[in-house]
Amino acid sequence: MLPKSTPGQVIAAWRVGHFNLVLSEPMLDEIGTVLNYPKIRKRLLWNDDTIGRYLSLLRFEAEIADIQGTQAHVPRDAKDNMVLATLLASKADSLVTGDLDLLTLADTYPICTPSDFTKRIF
Repeated sequence: MLPKSTPGQVIAAWRVGHFNLVLSEPMLDEIGTVLNYPKIRKRLLWNDDTIGRYLSLLRFEAEIADIQGTQAHVPRDAKDNMVLATLLASKADSLVTGDLDLLTLADTYPICTPSDFTKRIF
C-alpha cells in the first residue's frame, strides 16, 4: 500500500494495534491475486518475495474467520459474498471497503469507507 494513501493509513493503524484485522482464506487468496496484477506490482514496486512476505504477515497477524456455512448475499456482485460472509462469521465491528457494491449494504451491515474508518480510529 502507498503509506500516505487512506488505505495505507488504515494498514499502518492496524500494524500499530489500533484495531484487529479479520480476513478469511478466500480474502487472502484474492489479496494475493490482486497484488500479482502487473499494474499493482509496478505501482508498489513489489516482487514475488515481497508479496509472499506480506501475505505471510497477514496470515500470521490477522484473525482468520472460517466462513464455511455462512450465508451472505451481495446483490450487485456475487464475488463479494466472501467479504460479507467474513464480516458475518467474525462478528466484526465493521467492514472497511471502497467497493461500491458492498457500500450499498451499509444501511443493513456495519460497512464504511476507509476514509470514514480513519476518522473513527484517529
